[in-house]
Amino acid sequence: MSAIFNFCAGPAMLPQAVMQKAQKELLNWNDQGVSVMEVSHRSKEFIALTEQAESDLRELMQIPANYHVLFMHGGGRGQFSAVVNNFLGNDGKALYLVDGSWSQAAVEEAITLAGENNVDTLNIVDLVDGVKQVCLPDLSVIDKDYRYVHYCPNETVDGIEIFEQLNSPWPVVADMSSNILSRNIDVSQFGLIYAGAQKNIGPSGLSIVIVRDDLLALPSLPQSSIMDYRLAVKNDSMYNTPPTFAWYLAAEVFSWLKASGGVAQMEQANIEKAQRLYQCIDELEFYVSGVAKQNRSRMNVTFQLANEVLDGLFLEQAKAAGLVALKGHRSVGGMRASLYNAMPIEGVDALVSFMKQFATENS
Repeated sequence: MSAIFNFCAGPAMLPQAVMQKAQKELLNWNDQGVSVMEVSHRSKEFIALTEQAESDLRELMQIPANYHVLFMHGGGRGQFSAVVNNFLGNDGKALYLVDGSWSQAAVEEAITLAGENNVDTLNIVDLVDGVKQVCLPDLSVIDKDYRYVHYCPNETVDGIEIFEQLNSPWPVVADMSSNILSRNIDVSQFGLIYAGAQKNIGPSGLSIVIVRDDLLALPSLPQSSIMDYRLAVKNDSMYNTPPTFAWYLAAEVFSWLKASGGVAQMEQANIEKAQRLYQCIDELEFYVSGVAKQNRSRMNVTFQLANEVLDGLFLEQAKAAGLVALKGHRSVGGMRASLYNAMPIEGVDALVSFMKQFATENS
């Protein structure tokens, strides 16, 4: 069987080595004679797994000691509401920066929970020469007091990524669901980082929260106990039964990342993968990118065919060539190739080769 390369934006492909190990251990994990899905989350063996997972993630991201690492439920959308309920209280205000579909979704959830008077928004994307470009505001000139400022540094739907550091007088909350562990960041510049697991960490159903101590002192709103960061800290992310199989796979991904050279090595590989694909898009008039070069996502490469009538044929032939899940999000159309850490360079080369051939045959 020829190679299949999965460009799905999420749930995304996992490292082949991790999947093979999980397959091997599926019925007999850690010499227990049973699957990891059948082991008590409070057993000493599973506790050892969770402790190692946190240790590895702290090492990979160089997370300072004054930050808690939580393994939680609800994915990214669950954290939209958890952030509001944990930090805004009855009289808190928050600022949301909007650069695409997911940051807008976070705004809508915040308004639903806290009300319009407690949520301010700033659109930080402009159309410049027909392409989307991020213009970060100078937050220091805003004469208001916010509990936090929220933004999404990588928008999977729109193919937009923000690489600049966000300088803020208030704690920065970042939705890093689609670019966590893809490049080095300074965790100390953030009050809270959250990420749904299903892109660079593991399967869907798990979310990672990295939260600084001082934010846990902020007043909260009434909420469900399983989304309470303080309870999660107090109970080592086990206030109720966690998604144990997802946690196990996340632990294996962290181990794989360390063995593969860590985040710095992933970043170099991700730069190379994205450059090869964007070079193909730019060199062929057959394809069009709608994002300014400085804001093009390394994780989610969005592009359109100059003749959209050929979209269906492109997807059909790409799938036949072993290149799957290239259809763009339904809200924007076009194509999207997600190049998360698990995507090998061979997958990108195969896609580029196909795109060149398709353009030649259909121009």
